[in-house]
Amino acid sequence: MSRCDLEVCGEAANGRQAIEKARELSPDLVILDITMPVLGGFAAAQEIRKFLRDVPILFFSIHESRQSIEEAKLAGGQGYVSKAQAGTTLLKALDTLLDKQTFFPGEADGLRPNGT
Repeated sequence: MSRCDLEVCGEAANGRQAIEKARELSPDLVILDITMPVLGGFAAAQEIRKFLRDVPILFFSIHESRQSIEEAKLAGGQGYVSKAQAGTTLLKALDTLLDKQTFFPGEADGLRPNGT
């Protein structure tokens, strides 16, 4: 599936680079993996949140535990998508975050925005 209204403006190989790219590019949305080299996604999100206070952060990870989702929220994330669910939920999650809502698994029907 392709979306011409979305553009990848930067990629990072590790959490430290993610912070640098976010600072340099000021994106509309940041997607972070939890398990990144050098600096993990949760720590990177906390740093990014310091200078991009209103930019939504989506965690995209192989991990699907409730603990990981709660840590994502505590790190300043507005959404969480497991890589196993990417084909069915990633674009919906992006749209939801860009509409200033949250998107976390475990809501009433599994994966749907909670509107907070």
